[in-house]
Amino acid sequence: MSQLETAMGMTIAVFDQYARTDGNRQTLSKAELKTLLEKELPNFLASGKDKNAIDKVFKNLDENGDSQVDFKEFVLFVAALTCCCHKYFEQNAAK
Repeated sequence: MSQLETAMGMTIAVFDQYARTDGNRQTLSKAELKTLLEKELPNFLASGKDKNAIDKVFKNLDENGDSQVDFKEFVLFVAALTCCCHKYFEQNAAK
């Protein structure tokens, strides 16, 4: 498998690992998203001081307002976060 294929598979596996805890394998609840962010992106949360960060992230991700984050919404989040990281690393490399 290529690196990109591996990354895609890992994205799917991470979503599936956390989405299944409440019985609905198709979506992440707010609690599941919180656990995923704490375990898989600890530096993302640790860098902020906002106590309502999870609520804000959840609200922004839940585009269709169904109080769940589906796989498409999750992938858009991962892609946007990846773009931000790429920009950050490009800016720091230029210094």
